[in-house]
Amino acid sequence: MHLFNQKPELNKVLSRLDVFVLSVGAMLGWGWVVLSESWLTSAGSLGTVVAFIIGGTLVTFVGLTYAELASAMPKVGGEHVYVHRAMGDKAAFLASWAITLGYVSVVAFEAVALPTVIEYLLPNYQVGYMWTIAGWDVYASWVLVGVGGSIFVMAINYFGLKPAAKIQVILTASVILMGLMLIFGSAIGGERANFEPLFLNGPAGIMAVLIMVPFLFIGFDVIPQTAEEANVPPRDIGKLLIFSVVCAIGFYILISIGVASALDGQALATTQLATADAMATLFGSALFGNLLIIGGVAGILTSWNAFIIGGSRVVYAMAQSNMLPKWFGKLHPKYKTPSNAILFIGALAVVSPLLGRPALVWFVNSGGPAIVIAYLMVAIAFIILRKREPEMERPYKSGRTPVIGWIAAVLSVGFIIIYLPGMPAALIGPEWAILIGWFVIGGYFFSQMLRGKYDKNEEMLKKDKIG
Repeated sequence: MHLFNQKPELNKVLSRLDVFVLSVGAMLGWGWVVLSESWLTSAGSLGTVVAFIIGGTLVTFVGLTYAELASAMPKVGGEHVYVHRAMGDKAAFLASWAITLGYVSVVAFEAVALPTVIEYLLPNYQVGYMWTIAGWDVYASWVLVGVGGSIFVMAINYFGLKPAAKIQVILTASVILMGLMLIFGSAIGGERANFEPLFLNGPAGIMAVLIMVPFLFIGFDVIPQTAEEANVPPRDIGKLLIFSVVCAIGFYILISIGVASALDGQALATTQLATADAMATLFGSALFGNLLIIGGVAGILTSWNAFIIGGSRVVYAMAQSNMLPKWFGKLHPKYKTPSNAILFIGALAVVSPLLGRPALVWFVNSGGPAIVIAYLMVAIAFIILRKREPEMERPYKSGRTPVIGWIAAVLSVGFIIIYLPGMPAALIGPEWAILIGWFVIGGYFFSQMLRGKYDKNEEMLKKDKIG
């Protein structure tokens, strides 16, 4: 079984700015708006900074393996391509199916996050009671907001990657602008006394923030997914990936410092949305808090957009290498997008708001271990290819030895362990159900792949020969 390219090919439409913004926008998202209170009350101001430095270091090592492989193999599918070359079809299927769940979980999360954040701007807008899930009442108006957002993001991706990238630039600029306002506002109006206590709960507090890192920083791997559509030299792809990770680390650290300087311990204990309250406090008006929430909505859309892009490219690549039905590998004849893969992931987002607000946590936690499984397999592929193909052209090389890969692999195993029963981030019932259910479906596709059910038909073989 071999990877192959369908005709017509994907268009090279992404500039350096597009690639960078796709990655940064995916990593920043909405988490910095809703989670800052949790960071500071778990670890304290300095403890939070330490957690992000440690977590950022871990992500950087994983990112370095991606940077080298993405520059060496700038093909659509990212992890799928690297693991396939190093370990073959079976391992590539596992890595690809795992990272797809990671992307789908974020897309579904954003479809639930959008109606949730609208509540802060329009309290009590829920009408049309539908049902109750996990103690939370689901209303039709709430669901429709998530469904509408899902259709919008799906549509802009369906009609071309370049329009989606342009929208990503605008939205990411909005997120960064709101973040910078908070950061500069804290430098002028923040209180040093509010940084106390510097540490809370010792190492356990730092760990409580650290376990959020995989979710907060997933997004840099969208760059490898779109590498084939980037009109960028291969070496620069690696550089952009690492630079985007460093920028995200700095952003999260500065946001945590900004919120800590604006709100004291009592305010943090009573706030409903610490980042927005910090903005309102620093500028002396609730209007600025609402502005930050609007920036948060932009953050939701940047992650949403980036992960539909990334997820659809993985599904497309799997179909192109005969691991999924060829329907998933169809390119739109006019827009040159993997249109069916986009529709598939978009459909999952459309139905996710029906599960209500509790699904926010379920999607995040079930996707986390799947993401880290993919990271582990990429690290192993990095090590294998360094040994097996030392002469491979690597425009961006992460060190002279494969030690980067070994560190990334060990750290990935560590992250997987923290999701197991008895650990701080152990999964609960609904999360296990999503994770296991996804891999049961994958098991069916895997068995069909082994039986050759998705091999090219005669028409596709003829097209390949003509091409």
